[in-house]
Amino acid sequence: MVDIAHRVGIRAPLQQVYKALASQDGVAGWWTRDVSQAGGVLQLRFNAGGAEIGAMRLKILQQLPDQRVLWEVLAGPEEWLSTTIRFELKQEADYSIVIFSHEGWQQRVEFLHHCSTKWAVFLLSLKALLETGHGQPSPDDIKIDNWN
Repeated sequence: MVDIAHRVGIRAPLQQVYKALASQDGVAGWWTRDVSQAGGVLQLRFNAGGAEIGAMRLKILQQLPDQRVLWEVLAGPEEWLSTTIRFELKQEADYSIVIFSHEGWQQRVEFLHHCSTKWAVFLLSLKALLETGHGQPSPDDIKIDNWN
């Protein structure tokens, strides 16, 4: 198994960071604008140039206020199926620290490298949302290659 891992400090209260990760409106502010939630499942769609380029469903496994958000991928890119996405939160001085991991990849494929970079892009979008009030969720995210 292979995991993607990142750490980012955000100058915002832990409660605000948690809300941005654990709510539909929060996720829409940093990851993708097209997100809905029903029955403990997040549905996300990604668009570019007016066309859908990807969609996924994430089961909410755990939400511990100000501590952890954990999702399981139910539908999406083949390499993502049955993986988990984890956000561990802690306070360090003026920073809320997000320890991120996308766990359980079956192989170290090229798409894993792409996704690692895109996760970094979206984690910086989360940081910008909380520090400035403006994130860069899809479709306004930084494009890194032809996979978007």
